[in-house]
Amino acid sequence: MPSVPAYSISADAVARERERSGGDLAALDLSKVLRADSLELREPGPGDVHLRILAVSVEHNIIHAGVADTVDIARLRGGKIYPGNSATAEVLAVGPAVTNFRPGDIVITHCNGGPDSYGFPKRIWAYDAEDSVGWYAKQAVVGAWQIIPAPLHSGLNLWEIAALPLRAPTAYHMWRRAIGIYRLKVPRERRARLNVLAFGGGVSELFLMLAASEGHRGFFCSGSAERRAALAARGIEGIDQQRFNRFAGRGDIRAFAEHTRKLTGGEQFHVVCDMLRGPVFDAGLAVAGRQSVNTSAGWQLAQQAAYNSTLLSVKQVTLDHVHYETIEGCAAATELYGSVFRPSVHSEIYTWEDLPRAHIEMHHNTQTGIPVVCIADELPESVKGIAPLS
Repeated sequence: MPSVPAYSISADAVARERERSGGDLAALDLSKVLRADSLELREPGPGDVHLRILAVSVEHNIIHAGVADTVDIARLRGGKIYPGNSATAEVLAVGPAVTNFRPGDIVITHCNGGPDSYGFPKRIWAYDAEDSVGWYAKQAVVGAWQIIPAPLHSGLNLWEIAALPLRAPTAYHMWRRAIGIYRLKVPRERRARLNVLAFGGGVSELFLMLAASEGHRGFFCSGSAERRAALAARGIEGIDQQRFNRFAGRGDIRAFAEHTRKLTGGEQFHVVCDMLRGPVFDAGLAVAGRQSVNTSAGWQLAQQAAYNSTLLSVKQVTLDHVHYETIEGCAAATELYGSVFRPSVHSEIYTWEDLPRAHIEMHHNTQTGIPVVCIADELPESVKGIAPLS
């Protein structure tokens, strides 16, 4: 198989940039770490598919790999990784054992990199799964089990579809666990309509879309006026994080709690979606109502979390750590594209050359929606009609 252009992250580049920035992660230049490279594709096996990558979304875990703020995953993976957890692609060729896809099909990827005995991932593809190679590349070879037919008739455009393959299953998994746990404690006849709060970005938006689709009252706490406006159009109420100084101090958290107490008639929130760490963690716990569930995905910002277990026990609050969906759950989440999931996409569709800049702008939280990168030099005719110019 030929070598193809691909982006990589090397442990040496991470070390050099961390030294240059003096360990200040905000000053670290991701374009010095996420670098244009080349990748020799492996020979396809009988159950493999050869893909041409059309578009990808920008993901926080690639930023974590680039700044090594929790672990230096590039070093742990042998010194270099080829990232990219979420893609929309065209099938170029299939192995003789592949019967459910054919050349010309448009597909999306999932990043379940090693299911356990229950179907949930122990590792994430193109991050910590051994020998995994991601989709920040012009082409890729993967097992047919890693792709799902793209819902081209969902009413979403190509960029909206490309924004969802990682985020939608994550939100879907978090919501079904959160509502399931809450209902173990409080049956529907005791409390039918819940107050649901989510902080931040794309996963939280989708989480609230799921909650709203089931009749619950959603609140989106974000510093982005554009993203709050996009959610308001879906009936989800906005709360400006900047009004509370992004929860920098205890006084900010108390002011936030008082504000939300008025919004909810003193009841506060039954379900909270946050990161179980970082500046929103204490804020999320402060506004948790009785019997509430606080659900989190990933490990952003820190590996350790501390909280008042006595207080949470008295309030019967459940903290739920979530990683990623099963493969079947990824397919189920894909069924909701367009009907439930209608993502807000950043106003600029980035080009292949601008992929590092897209990560820099995500790192500095300046984007107005989920960032998407067009990888292909030319799109196939089958998707040109749903690929509006940015």
